[in-house]
Amino acid sequence: MKSITYKSRTFNKNIMSKKILLLSVLSVFLLSCSGNENSKDTESLISSKDLAGIQAKRAELQAEITKLDEAIASLDKKVEEALVSVTTVKDTVFNHYLEVQGNIETKENLIIYPQFSGILTSLNVNAGQRVNKGQVLGTIDDGGLSQQLAQAQSQLALAKTTFERQKRLWDQKIGSEIQYLQAQTNMVSQQKVVSQINAQLSKTRIIAPFSGVIDETLIERGQVVGPGQGLMRIVNLNNMYVSTSVPETYIGKLKIGTAVDVFLSSLNKSYSGKIRQVANNINPNNRSFAIEVSVPNKENLLRPNQVAKLRITDYTSKNVIVVPTNVIQEDAQKNKFVFIVANANGKTGIAKKVMVEAGQSSNNVTEILSGLSTNDIIVTEGVNTISDGMKLNF
Repeated sequence: MKSITYKSRTFNKNIMSKKILLLSVLSVFLLSCSGNENSKDTESLISSKDLAGIQAKRAELQAEITKLDEAIASLDKKVEEALVSVTTVKDTVFNHYLEVQGNIETKENLIIYPQFSGILTSLNVNAGQRVNKGQVLGTIDDGGLSQQLAQAQSQLALAKTTFERQKRLWDQKIGSEIQYLQAQTNMVSQQKVVSQINAQLSKTRIIAPFSGVIDETLIERGQVVGPGQGLMRIVNLNNMYVSTSVPETYIGKLKIGTAVDVFLSSLNKSYSGKIRQVANNINPNNRSFAIEVSVPNKENLLRPNQVAKLRITDYTSKNVIVVPTNVIQEDAQKNKFVFIVANANGKTGIAKKVMVEAGQSSNNVTEILSGLSTNDIIVTEGVNTISDGMKLNF
């Protein structure tokens, strides 16, 4: 009886083992069939050249891949690190500049023209010679005016003597009033004649209108000259300025005395100037107004018509935080932000995204109106490779 029971149990175990083996083989077979079916399904889609079906299959597979990537990202707790450069922000003075181009000019740069016609009898200067205001630069033949002046002066002397005698008689109640008045009128008339001839003679002398240098002479002694014919150019380089035009939007921002940096590329030099004149008229063609900037010429290097680049201070803010313009980024909502270093410990810290309100920009820096505080540590290099919460090394 025991032998029969033992055989029955052994038989049952054998049956269970065969069942488990059969289930395992069946599972493997089913998985293999499923993979084969998927492979055959993909191959059949490609063979069928059904574009819509192929695109749908690809979308299905891409959706599955995306799910797998998200799952990997959520399970992967590895902390990323980045090597960056940082700087500590401080309160400073921020200046905004208007940059325009202008020309060096001087109001004392002109060609001298004669006021009298005749032969140029003398030329007292040469090109490059320095002259003083009022100096006689040359003379023109007066065409007999000197003789006329001498004759008129003689007649004036006679008229004056006659008037004085007639006046003494009139004071003694001798003679008629008409004789006294005629003598007086004759004297005054002769005085005017002498003055007119002197005025004409003064035009025969070529006078320097201001102190400066004779830049060039345009005539030679002995030539016949006349009004409208240039004789020489005189230039004074002591009173130089830059003229330019700025948009009408800057009305009220630019005032007399405003500081201006003047750079001349031809000399590779910078000068400090100030606005000395602001026009009151707007040019309707380009909606701009003219300004003049005085420039010192101590080294005598400035010349009329040189091209100058101007940087005009049109906005100043004191005790403001400024950052390099390239560290400011924008998100999808157009909000501006920078990365600062939080929990700084020696040369490491954690990246923290901070929203900021930016003001004006100039010379590659931007003022920060809000969002940052003094002594905040901002990331200056590597901002495009980090994200909020990332470990930073600097």
